[in-house]
Amino acid sequence: MTIRHLKIFITVAECGSMNTAARKLYLSQPTISQAIRELEEHYEARLFDRLSRRLHITPAGQELLNSAYQVVGQFNQMERTMQKSCKKDIIRIGSTITIGSCLISNVLNDFSQELPHTETYTFIGNTHMIEEKILRSELDIGIVEGKIHHPDLIMVPSIRDFLVLGCADTHPFADRETIHVAELEDQKFIIREPGSGTRALFDQFIKRHSLNIRTSWEATCPDAFRNAILYNQCLAVVSVRLLERDIRSRQIRIFIPPTNELERSFSLVYHKGKSFTPAMNAIRDIVAHYRQPDWLDNIPVGTLTE
Repeated sequence: MTIRHLKIFITVAECGSMNTAARKLYLSQPTISQAIRELEEHYEARLFDRLSRRLHITPAGQELLNSAYQVVGQFNQMERTMQKSCKKDIIRIGSTITIGSCLISNVLNDFSQELPHTETYTFIGNTHMIEEKILRSELDIGIVEGKIHHPDLIMVPSIRDFLVLGCADTHPFADRETIHVAELEDQKFIIREPGSGTRALFDQFIKRHSLNIRTSWEATCPDAFRNAILYNQCLAVVSVRLLERDIRSRQIRIFIPPTNELERSFSLVYHKGKSFTPAMNAIRDIVAHYRQPDWLDNIPVGTLTE
């Protein structure tokens, strides 16, 4: 028994004639007769009495008709909903927490200007979470700060970024021009959670310099980093973009190593089997406009050296 059987049955019941139903449905009369016969065999019940060349619905047929109206009605509603949904363009974008805090709103605003009729859904999480969601086809494209390791995912470096050592303007380091890496030993830090690209790069830095730091805070929230630096005398090694507002206002002093060991890229990530849509192309082109943080030109920056 299929929806087609029920639609034929409803039409026959409403017309009271198989010939009339056949003309209305643009089907042959034998096709209509076969469908009704298959329904009667399926339910082991007579659905129509044939009297004076006209069909009269039986009690069993009436019971089926009542249910058929509901089933076919629900099916038709599902069809309309799906057709409407399929005509709606939507792009699902994943963003890591740093990018979600400092860039994604601008990217989405630019996108809405370029493709105003395309809806967006944005998920913010760490690099590992974005990777998993793309693999499960829950996201179309991601912008991440960490490394992606799964062979089915393509990673395209798109935005230059670098981590900086940040401290409050009241911290003992704030008046210094140079901080030696060894001076970070046993200092209080706020750090990101495991699975974060920022955390992975900082962990490499700590290991490379054989440092022992004090992890006073571990957090995902950008405001937690800001507050821990400004009000709790913590140090942090985070994206320069994340602290832009407070760096500009001179509330946070930053130090950058002369080497590129804390440099990285924000990258576009997508599944290798994914066909690029116009919306994905638009995201790629928009992201390219944010390649370089040029606002640092007039900011006094200290040096983090060996």
